[in-house]
Amino acid sequence: MRTALIVVAALATAVVVDLISGMVVRRVARGRYRWLLEPLRHACRRPAAAVLLVAALYYALPPEPAGWPRHLRHAILLILIAASAWLVNRTLSVVEVVSFSKLPSDLVTSRRIRRARTQIRPVRRLTVAVVTIVAISLILITFRPVRVFGISMLTSAGVVGAVIGLSARTALGNAFAGVQVAFADGLHVGDVLVVDGEWGRVEEVKLTNVVIRLWDDRNLILPTTYFTERPFQNWTRNESRVVGKIQMHVDHTAELDDLRREARRLVESSPLWDRGQWVLQMVDSTPQTVVIQVQASAADGASAWDLRCDLREGLIRYLREQHPQWLPRTRNQYQP
Repeated sequence: MRTALIVVAALATAVVVDLISGMVVRRVARGRYRWLLEPLRHACRRPAAAVLLVAALYYALPPEPAGWPRHLRHAILLILIAASAWLVNRTLSVVEVVSFSKLPSDLVTSRRIRRARTQIRPVRRLTVAVVTIVAISLILITFRPVRVFGISMLTSAGVVGAVIGLSARTALGNAFAGVQVAFADGLHVGDVLVVDGEWGRVEEVKLTNVVIRLWDDRNLILPTTYFTERPFQNWTRNESRVVGKIQMHVDHTAELDDLRREARRLVESSPLWDRGQWVLQMVDSTPQTVVIQVQASAADGASAWDLRCDLREGLIRYLREQHPQWLPRTRNQYQP
């Protein structure tokens, strides 16, 4: 009878506290913190009620009961630890979702916003993993045989620990590399990268891998250790604007001023050009041709790619139709 009364009282307390907290949150949420408090209460309502109910049951029982109440109190303690971990993890998930909702979803954003979007998710996943491991550890500690066995394993079974450590070395290395990538400021979500000759945009930075969407919509998934051990090109590390360039071979007789006027017309008439910078230069020469390079800036990597294709197509059409004698050709000199 006493146990039933305790259960009913604990349930009533949890319901009353939930209702009071709901009224308080609704009153406070009318102000500037509504964007955080409302989703937080909606997501954490059940785990919070579970924590309140189980905590009330645990502390209502006698501290050192005998017989089956002792096992009941131990089971309630395990449930309390699991419910607390559930509550903390749900809170972290809400904080992540709310943080992302406050940031612009467009990939062409400032470097500060892209850095924040890169760091939030790995931090949340790492904290969730830490909370889960702590909860499991606390549960195991409550069992005396398991605790004694764990101590004996740590003191006398170093070989087993070494084997486990070697088995988890790759996963742990990728996890720590994920945190390093998120905070080393080398790449962010939305950055345009060139990795092993492949051009793409960073879509997601996880603890163990980085997802890059390539120019042809393929997904390139690389371990995070790749970006801590190997070089890669980041075209948008300091800003989202990208400078694209094309190179062409033309004959030595080509007039660069004429080609420069045509390149300027093509660049200025293109909606992909961000009205930033452009230039046409001779960058190299061979015995048969000279190499010209055209550089033009665009708002992002995708626009820069299309702008490069348009400039290359337009200049080749201009050479073919207006000055075919400037196209590359091979000269043979006859000596009797």
